[in-house]
Amino acid sequence: MKKITSILIISLVFSSLSFSQEMSAYEIQRTKINALLAERSAKFGQYDESLSARTGIFGFQTKRDIKNSNEILRQIALTDNEIFTQLKVLMDYKDLQVEQVKTVASSNSESILNYRKTIKSLQEQNIILTENQDKVENSRDLAYLMMFIFLVGCGVLAYLFNLKRKKLKHYETKSF
Repeated sequence: MKKITSILIISLVFSSLSFSQEMSAYEIQRTKINALLAERSAKFGQYDESLSARTGIFGFQTKRDIKNSNEILRQIALTDNEIFTQLKVLMDYKDLQVEQVKTVASSNSESILNYRKTIKSLQEQNIILTENQDKVENSRDLAYLMMFIFLVGCGVLAYLFNLKRKKLKHYETKSF
Protein backbone atom coordinates (compact mmCIF):
# COMPACT_ATOMS: atom_id res chain seq x y z
CA MET A 1 0.00 0.00 0.00
CA LYS A 2 2.85 2.37 0.85
CA LYS A 3 4.55 1.69 -2.46
CA ILE A 4 1.39 2.36 -4.42
CA THR A 5 0.82 5.61 -2.54
CA SER A 6 4.44 6.64 -3.08
CA ILE A 7 4.26 5.84 -6.79
CA LEU A 8 0.99 7.75 -7.06
CA ILE A 9 2.47 10.77 -5.30
CA ILE A 10 5.66 10.66 -7.35
CA SER A 11 3.70 10.46 -10.61
CA LEU A 12 1.48 13.28 -9.42
CA VAL A 13 4.54 15.39 -8.59
CA PHE A 14 6.21 14.66 -11.95
CA SER A 15 3.06 15.41 -13.91
CA SER A 16 2.60 18.61 -11.93
CA LEU A 17 6.24 19.53 -12.52
CA SER A 18 5.93 19.16 -16.29
CA PHE A 19 2.73 21.16 -16.25
CA SER A 20 4.14 23.66 -13.77
CA GLN A 21 6.43 25.19 -16.36
CA GLU A 22 3.39 26.97 -17.72
CA MET A 23 1.90 27.85 -14.33
CA SER A 24 2.81 30.63 -12.01
CA ALA A 25 4.71 30.05 -8.79
CA TYR A 26 1.44 30.40 -6.93
CA GLU A 27 -0.16 27.61 -8.94
CA ILE A 28 2.91 25.41 -8.46
CA GLN A 29 2.67 25.91 -4.72
CA ARG A 30 -1.02 25.05 -4.75
CA THR A 31 -0.21 21.86 -6.63
CA LYS A 32 2.40 20.94 -4.01
CA ILE A 33 -0.10 21.46 -1.22
CA ASN A 34 -2.74 19.42 -3.01
CA ALA A 35 -0.20 16.59 -3.46
CA LEU A 36 0.68 16.75 0.23
CA LEU A 37 -3.02 16.64 1.13
CA ALA A 38 -3.49 13.60 -1.09
CA GLU A 39 -0.47 11.97 0.57
CA ARG A 40 -1.91 12.74 4.01
CA SER A 41 -5.26 11.22 3.04
CA ALA A 42 -3.51 8.07 1.83
CA LYS A 43 -1.48 7.84 5.06
CA PHE A 44 -4.60 8.34 7.12
CA GLY A 45 -6.20 5.43 5.25
CA GLN A 46 -3.12 3.35 6.06
CA TYR A 47 -3.42 4.38 9.70
CA ASP A 48 -7.07 3.23 9.83
CA GLU A 49 -6.01 -0.09 8.32
CA SER A 50 -3.17 -0.45 10.82
CA LEU A 51 -5.53 0.17 13.73
CA SER A 52 -7.72 -2.68 12.59
CA ALA A 53 -4.73 -4.99 12.07
CA ARG A 54 -4.63 -7.59 14.82
CA THR A 55 -1.94 -10.13 14.22
CA GLY A 56 -1.59 -11.27 17.83
CA ILE A 57 -2.98 -14.32 19.56
CA PHE A 58 -6.73 -14.23 20.07
CA GLY A 59 -7.05 -11.23 17.67
CA PHE A 60 -5.15 -8.76 19.84
CA GLN A 61 -2.75 -6.14 18.57
CA THR A 62 0.90 -6.87 18.89
CA LYS A 63 3.67 -4.48 19.76
CA ARG A 64 4.64 -4.52 16.12
CA ASP A 65 1.08 -3.51 15.07
CA ILE A 66 1.11 -0.62 17.53
CA LYS A 67 4.60 0.48 16.40
CA ASN A 68 3.45 0.37 12.78
CA SER A 69 0.36 2.46 13.65
CA ASN A 70 2.52 4.93 15.59
CA GLU A 71 4.98 5.22 12.69
CA ILE A 72 2.16 5.95 10.26
CA LEU A 73 0.77 8.50 12.72
CA ARG A 74 4.24 10.10 12.99
CA GLN A 75 4.42 10.29 9.18
CA ILE A 76 0.98 11.95 9.15
CA ALA A 77 2.24 14.52 11.68
CA LEU A 78 5.36 15.16 9.53
CA THR A 79 3.16 15.55 6.46
CA ASP A 80 0.95 17.98 8.39
CA ASN A 81 4.03 20.01 9.33
CA GLU A 82 5.12 20.08 5.68
CA ILE A 83 1.60 21.14 4.65
CA PHE A 84 1.73 24.04 7.12
CA THR A 85 5.16 25.04 5.83
CA GLN A 86 3.97 24.95 2.23
CA LEU A 87 0.81 26.87 3.17
CA LYS A 88 3.03 29.57 4.67
CA VAL A 89 4.97 29.74 1.39
CA LEU A 90 1.67 29.90 -0.52
CA MET A 91 0.47 32.77 1.66
CA ASP A 92 3.79 34.54 1.07
CA TYR A 93 3.27 34.16 -2.70
CA LYS A 94 -0.23 35.52 -2.32
CA ASP A 95 1.05 38.48 -0.29
CA LEU A 96 3.74 39.08 -2.92
CA GLN A 97 1.12 39.06 -5.67
CA VAL A 98 -1.02 41.51 -3.70
CA GLU A 99 1.98 43.80 -3.23
CA GLN A 100 2.78 43.59 -6.94
CA VAL A 101 -0.79 44.52 -7.82
CA LYS A 102 -0.65 47.44 -5.37
CA THR A 103 2.66 48.58 -6.85
CA VAL A 104 1.33 48.39 -10.40
CA ALA A 105 -1.85 50.22 -9.38
CA SER A 106 0.19 52.91 -7.63
CA SER A 107 2.48 53.25 -10.62
CA ASN A 108 -0.50 53.50 -12.96
CA SER A 109 -2.12 56.10 -10.70
CA GLU A 110 1.08 58.15 -10.73
CA SER A 111 1.28 57.87 -14.50
CA ILE A 112 -2.32 58.96 -14.89
CA LEU A 113 -1.73 61.90 -12.56
CA ASN A 114 1.38 62.91 -14.52
CA TYR A 115 -0.55 62.61 -17.80
CA ARG A 116 -3.30 64.81 -16.40
CA LYS A 117 -0.77 67.41 -15.27
CA THR A 118 0.86 67.34 -18.70
CA ILE A 119 -2.50 67.69 -20.45
CA LYS A 120 -3.45 70.61 -18.17
CA SER A 121 -0.10 72.28 -18.83
CA LEU A 122 -0.49 71.81 -22.59
CA GLN A 123 -4.03 73.20 -22.47
CA GLU A 124 -2.78 76.27 -20.60
CA GLN A 125 0.02 76.72 -23.14
CA ASN A 126 -2.51 76.34 -25.94
CA ILE A 127 -4.68 79.08 -24.41
CA ILE A 128 -1.64 81.36 -24.07
CA LEU A 129 -0.58 80.68 -27.67
CA THR A 130 -4.10 81.32 -28.92
CA GLU A 131 -4.20 84.63 -27.04
CA ASN A 132 -0.78 85.58 -28.41
CA GLN A 133 -1.90 84.68 -31.93
CA ASP A 134 -4.99 86.87 -31.50
CA LYS A 135 -2.78 89.75 -30.30
CA VAL A 136 -0.44 89.29 -33.26
CA GLU A 137 -3.38 89.26 -35.67
CA ASN A 138 -4.80 92.41 -34.04
CA SER A 139 -1.37 94.08 -34.21
CA ARG A 140 -1.04 93.08 -37.87
CA ASP A 141 -4.46 94.48 -38.65
CA LEU A 142 -3.55 97.71 -36.86
CA ALA A 143 -0.24 97.85 -38.77
CA TYR A 144 -2.11 97.39 -42.07
CA LEU A 145 -4.53 100.15 -41.10
CA MET A 146 -1.67 102.49 -40.16
CA MET A 147 0.15 101.64 -43.39
CA PHE A 148 -3.04 102.35 -45.38
CA ILE A 149 -3.50 105.68 -43.58
CA PHE A 150 0.17 106.52 -44.15
CA LEU A 151 -0.07 105.68 -47.86
CA VAL A 152 -3.29 107.65 -48.24
CA GLY A 153 -1.66 110.54 -46.36
CA CYS A 154 1.42 110.32 -48.61
CA GLY A 155 -0.84 110.25 -51.65
CA VAL A 156 -2.78 113.29 -50.42
CA LEU A 157 0.46 115.12 -49.60
CA ALA A 158 1.91 114.21 -53.00
CA TYR A 159 -1.28 115.48 -54.66
CA LEU A 160 -1.22 118.69 -52.65
CA PHE A 161 2.50 119.14 -53.26
CA ASN A 162 1.98 118.53 -56.98
CA LEU A 163 -0.94 120.94 -57.01
CA LYS A 164 1.12 123.60 -55.23
CA ARG A 165 4.01 123.08 -57.63
CA LYS A 166 1.68 123.52 -60.59
CA LYS A 167 0.30 126.71 -59.07
CA LEU A 168 3.81 128.00 -58.50
CA LYS A 169 4.74 127.15 -62.04
CA HIS A 170 1.61 128.82 -63.22
CA TYR A 171 2.38 131.98 -61.23
CA GLU A 172 5.99 131.95 -62.38
CA THR A 173 4.98 131.73 -65.99
CA LYS A 174 2.47 134.59 -65.56
CA SER A 175 4.90 136.79 -63.80
CA PHE A 176 7.34 136.83 -66.62
